[in-house]
Amino acid sequence: GQECCTHFANRKELAALCGQMKKSIHSEEYQAVLNKLVEMRTAAGLTQRALAKKLNREYSFVWRIEKGERRLDVVEFFWVCEALGQDAKAVYAELINAFGKCK
Repeated sequence: GQECCTHFANRKELAALCGQMKKSIHSEEYQAVLNKLVEMRTAAGLTQRALAKKLNREYSFVWRIEKGERRLDVVEFFWVCEALGQDAKAVYAELINAFGKCK
């Protein structure tokens, strides 16, 4: 709600910040996330179909995420990491470090 935005001097300042943000799904940072997901899946020796089965989801779920057609939320990110035998916290830390290099 409103309370999370109290550190902005006014609505104009907040609007200016929001106007500078682009959709994350089209960012270099999100592409790094997708690349990491594909890298982890292939390293685990899994096809998209096999990963989808481990997640109890349809094949198109994995395909659409990897192609950037569907956004992956933080809970789904955790589940995917778990299904791939990866520590979500470590993967997230690696991605955060890589984000600084996307600029």
